[in-house]
Amino acid sequence: MRKLLLTSAVVAALAGSAIAIAGPTINGQQISDARIDAVAKMMEAQGQNVTPQARDQIKDQLVTAEVLRQEAVKQGLDKSPDFAAELANMQAMALANRLIKNYEKANPISDEQLKAEYDKLVASVPETKQFHARHILVKSEAEAKAVIEALKKGKAFDKLAKEKSQDPGSKANGGDLGWQEAGTFVAPFSEAMSKLAKGEVTAKPVKTEFGWHVIKLDDVRTQRNVPPLDEIRPQLTQRVMGSRVEKYVSDLKAKAQIQQ
Repeated sequence: MRKLLLTSAVVAALAGSAIAIAGPTINGQQISDARIDAVAKMMEAQGQNVTPQARDQIKDQLVTAEVLRQEAVKQGLDKSPDFAAELANMQAMALANRLIKNYEKANPISDEQLKAEYDKLVASVPETKQFHARHILVKSEAEAKAVIEALKKGKAFDKLAKEKSQDPGSKANGGDLGWQEAGTFVAPFSEAMSKLAKGEVTAKPVKTEFGWHVIKLDDVRTQRNVPPLDEIRPQLTQRVMGSRVEKYVSDLKAKAQIQQ
């Protein structure tokens, strides 16, 4: 735990109950375990590990804060309008946060509701066209034409790719490029591939900056690029709950008599 003189958690704890359960006493004013626990819970909510040593540091911070609080009262600082306004704001925010947490606890999001929201998300994402292609890359047009002739005579595309292709990334896999969107490839390759029917091979070699290609289109599909539900469950849950809380707050404000 980072050691700070007065963390926001400690300041918030100063406004808590002073009921004496246990803990140190400063000039007759006891710091209860409840106040120490309040700071510890705030730290845990922020992802910090509250060890016994951390609790000792919390206690030390609260002692320091209490000494300073008592001196501030002696100097009459608690009577200033600025302090009253600050204290009122702190109390309002603390109670507002507690209300929101209670609302979230009382209105959990079910798996069915989350799945329905996920389906809405999927439907809102445009479909993209993807191509599963293979290619054989060679250095010259003559070599590419020879490959096309060999294919016409019945030679297997994947076998020819392993024998002839100059592309180290796909050669061992029979020229397989996997599922890709057309924009993944350079323009001449993409244009030629997009014109092929499923199972068709380019009738003429395709020239690009990398050499000469013979392209085969294995398959075409349309797909929405949305991660699986389990992968985005925390973010989606947070979004759904955020929308609910926003509506809850909006409804409360609509019922309130607010004068500007």
